[in-house]
Amino acid sequence: MADQLIPRREMQFQLYEVLNTASLCEKSRFEEHNVETFNAVIDMAEKMAEELFLPHNAVADKNEPTFDGSKVSMIDEVKVAFDTYRESGFIAGHFDFEDGGMQLPVTVMNACAGFFLAANPSSTAYPFLTAAAANVIKHFASSDIKNAFLPKMLTGDFTGTMALTEPHAGSSLADIRTSAKPQDDGTYRIKGSKIYISGGEHELSDNIVHLVLAKIPGGPAGVKGISLFAVPKYRLDADGNPDVRNDVTLAGLIHKMGYRGTTSTALTFGENGDCHGYLIGEPHQGLRYMFMMMNEARIGVGYGAAMIGYRGYRYSLEYAKDRTQGRAAPNLAPEDDPSPIINHGDVRRMLLAQKAYCEGGMSLCLYGSMLIDKMETETDSEKRTELSQLLDLLTPVFKAWPSEFGPKANDLAIQILGGAGYTREYPVEQCWRDNRLNPIHEGTNGIQALDLLGRKLWQHDGKGLEALLSRVTGDMKRAETPRAQTLAAKLKPYLDKLGALIQQAATDLRSDKQPVLLTNASCFLNIFSSCVVSWIWLRQANVAEQALAKGADEQDVDFYEGKLAAAEYFLNWELPLVSRDIEVLTSQDATCNNVKASYF
Repeated sequence: MADQLIPRREMQFQLYEVLNTASLCEKSRFEEHNVETFNAVIDMAEKMAEELFLPHNAVADKNEPTFDGSKVSMIDEVKVAFDTYRESGFIAGHFDFEDGGMQLPVTVMNACAGFFLAANPSSTAYPFLTAAAANVIKHFASSDIKNAFLPKMLTGDFTGTMALTEPHAGSSLADIRTSAKPQDDGTYRIKGSKIYISGGEHELSDNIVHLVLAKIPGGPAGVKGISLFAVPKYRLDADGNPDVRNDVTLAGLIHKMGYRGTTSTALTFGENGDCHGYLIGEPHQGLRYMFMMMNEARIGVGYGAAMIGYRGYRYSLEYAKDRTQGRAAPNLAPEDDPSPIINHGDVRRMLLAQKAYCEGGMSLCLYGSMLIDKMETETDSEKRTELSQLLDLLTPVFKAWPSEFGPKANDLAIQILGGAGYTREYPVEQCWRDNRLNPIHEGTNGIQALDLLGRKLWQHDGKGLEALLSRVTGDMKRAETPRAQTLAAKLKPYLDKLGALIQQAATDLRSDKQPVLLTNASCFLNIFSSCVVSWIWLRQANVAEQALAKGADEQDVDFYEGKLAAAEYFLNWELPLVSRDIEVLTSQDATCNNVKASYF
């Protein structure tokens, strides 16, 4: 059976037909690139993913890293894949030429990332976390810290992590206890414990640079008193090379259901009182700095969920074409040949749902990547601000919606394979296990719902929402072909209901109804996200139907028809499911708010 990751036709459609990524080459930042260079780097990513990452995905799952009390060991294939990735320059892909990077658009780099995430998300985590940590250092650290760590992080000689979570606090960062005491030489002594730190210990690189959230004694309470520190595994000598071991100790590895090839660690900082940390930026601004990495990671989480979902979808599609079972009408006689299961209507339903979830999530997150590229290259300050506000508003959707529906796609892939899907001899059960982490990390989906409803909608006097609605209505007006017009008409009443719910929420948040509203925040996120993804599918349908109307090449007709079918499925089958959530919010249902702990 072919083990295809992401069809290149799909990637070409998203990049060049839906997003017009080629237009970025007109911007001065990307003027040295063209479609040919974009495609060349995507070619390289696809080849590396298929040849070096995919083959050991299941092997790393079965043989997860081990810790003998002094050293973490893992299968050799992870090191080979990591070294090839870093030597190819992918860690620094988006960084400036002057930093040693390729100065490629985020959109193109995320297109590349899709192949790695579909092939092997656990081995991919090491370089991805490093690039994100390096980006924080580049933007906020002093020149001394940049010079010490950034060049070697971009080459992969050093890797990076973000160390936020503490055993007692979880997502409640206001309650972290890790401390950072200032020293006369300008350094800090870090003391505390962090947990669930991905990539926190390994032998893949010469050093690991942890970005650690900690509080400086005497600082403000809560999140306003959080600072950010670079804390290396090894302190550096005068020449910038790893020297003495810093006081960072691996307390143990955490054994996860999925993503088993990525070390998940419990780390202790300053157990012997000698953990050196280096302040990034200004004191008490750590959460603001870290949110740059977290928001970047949130798009990555959503995109990764879509890509893992896509891997399962592609496998179950090929299986459904090959596996014969039963007979499909009208050929139901015993003497008729058994039919491939793709001819059974319910199997096609499950395949169409997977396609709608995964290609919808993929398109959604690549749209978010394009917002970053446009924001970075926009010279008009007002337009740049608008793009920033729109990106901020949509970040909870980029993270939460694909991370909910990617695992649902994997669940459907298991169902299509039947009993085989439930066995470890087939890859779809691992896809589900790997993907099940995504609704949890980088802020649970419940936190994303509270962030959207309680904060993001109202920021900047609602300018982000205005920017979104102007784009949605613009695309609805551009739906000039029959099937796209029908989809736009399907979406409009839900947008109207969403508008009414936002007006109601503005009142409820200032009244005694606030607790009920916030308890039901996940309902709002579901409605809002479903409308946004419906718009994303309308954008794809517009492009597909216009291409067909212009006389698409014969080999593209089925591709575009598939796009329209998935768009119609989403708006006809999935969007109406938010009716329950609309009713819950409209009626201000207090069931979940009023239930007491003692009732359980």
